[in-house]
Amino acid sequence: MNISKIVILVCIVILASCSGTQNKSESFIDQEISINDSEKAFLSSLAGLCGQSFLGKQIYSKDGRDSWAGKKLVMHVTVCEEDKVFIPFHVDENKSRTWMFLVEDGKLRFRHDHRHEDGTPEDLTLYGGFSDGKGSDLVQCFPWDEYTESILTDGNKRQWNVSLNEDLSTFTYELYVNEELVFAAEFDLTKPITAEL
Repeated sequence: MNISKIVILVCIVILASCSGTQNKSESFIDQEISINDSEKAFLSSLAGLCGQSFLGKQIYSKDGRDSWAGKKLVMHVTVCEEDKVFIPFHVDENKSRTWMFLVEDGKLRFRHDHRHEDGTPEDLTLYGGFSDGKGSDLVQCFPWDEYTESILTDGNKRQWNVSLNEDLSTFTYELYVNEELVFAAEFDLTKPITAEL
């Protein structure tokens, strides 16, 4: 076989590969993502907030914990794709936190990305868990995963519940430790604000 025929064959293979990748990407949510319908709807509702920022407040903190009462809480919905939604979460001037909703291994995962001001990861970062599969279009619960258990070594079980109310006017974040609510924050989705990232 001469060189020109080899080149033509290689080009055909590359084009076929690229074409397959494009089709795969276009239907990614249907073919590759095996999260259930309620998880898809929940992720889609979060993505519907894309490009907006919202004010929040602490609505509960267990006695003895550091309280964020009186602090300015702001969530920014910045990355909105079929398989991920990122929400940087600021507490006053502290911009170290990002909530990450991701499709990983065919499951919906919630992670906390903590970074220093220079962008490098903090020692305790990317903790969270996979959805328990029992949620609804509006509420998803994320018990801690093995990775989280390996880095948060105090022996306390954690679960994060994230919810939207029926008219999509509020977003609520809750942390449970050993099945007891220890922290909750609520954000008003009816009044987007202008805020710096």
